Amino acid sequence: MSKRTEISSLGEFGLIDHLTEGLQPENRSTCYGVGDDAAVLCYDGGVKTLVTTDLLLEGVHFDLVYTPLKHLGYKAAVVNFSDIYAMNGFPKQITVSLGVSKRFSVEDMEELYAGIRIACEDHHVDIVGGDTTSSLTGLTISITCIGEAEADRIVYRNGACETDLICVSGDLGAAYMGLQLLEREKLVFNNGEGAQPDFAGKEYLLERQLRPEARRDIVERLREMNVQPTAMMDISDGLSSELIHICNQSKKGCRIYEDKIPIDYQTAVMAEEFNMNLTTCAMNGGEDYELLFTVPLSDYDKVAEMEGVSIIGHVTDAGLGCVLISRDGNEFELKAQGWNPLKED
Repeated sequence: MSKRTEISSLGEFGLIDHLTEGLQPENRSTCYGVGDDAAVLCYDGGVKTLVTTDLLLEGVHFDLVYTPLKHLGYKAAVVNFSDIYAMNGFPKQITVSLGVSKRFSVEDMEELYAGIRIACEDHHVDIVGGDTTSSLTGLTISITCIGEAEADRIVYRNGACETDLICVSGDLGAAYMGLQLLEREKLVFNNGEGAQPDFAGKEYLLERQLRPEARRDIVERLREMNVQPTAMMDISDGLSSELIHICNQSKKGCRIYEDKIPIDYQTAVMAEEFNMNLTTCAMNGGEDYELLFTVPLSDYDKVAEMEGVSIIGHVTDAGLGCVLISRDGNEFELKAQGWNPLKED
């Protein structure tokens, strides 16, 4: 009997690593392949091409019970832009491929595309192609984004150095709490007779989940301040997971401090209402699409002045591990507990 290994035993990134192990590029234009937020392609000139792709499946990545199609289109585009910004580059073009079931109308697809077009207009990105096919399992969205960056500006995950400062943009955990709120109100709606959702005072959480923003402004501000990050990625699967990725690829450890993690007031209120640990939500919730980056200690004064950026810790020797220092001074090992689409239910 042949051996059977469950995909869930590897997880999303473990499966990618397993399937791509030993791959060696045959083309000189492939400067950097699998292993970062985007691949880097090198043609003539000093500007490099960045390529990333993302796949969204109905019932896995989104629920159309509470996700408007226009918002979904916007989010589908923006999460790809975020990967390009995480390489310290700028998105330029996308291709959009759709798998559509018969329950969708032309008007539905117009709504979806309206959201994609708004995102592209906001970030100065061109729609240059794609594909459409029928689907037996609902809506599938696959977007490939092409970006650009100067060779000396590209930032990978593997460049963090000891004593580097660890920084994040924005606040964390709000998108996850927005998802919990939507799921709760969906349950109430399905079980109640005519019960209407109660979202009063929680608009920020809903926006963070349904209409996230890619942080072009942070990339632009870092350039204006003449700050070159040593490592960077966007926070899609949770801060813990992304920190571990950077540390593993940089062969370093880290110390981050619970009281330095930026959390919005609405997030804290919602976590208390759900009786959930606030720090756990911020560390593992995911879908924030904020930027996590490291900078040399010498840039402390510059990043400390940047509005919307928080310094949450520093990079250490690998032997010290990846650790969260709690408010009372206790140390906890970071674990990658963020969202994993390939884990067992």
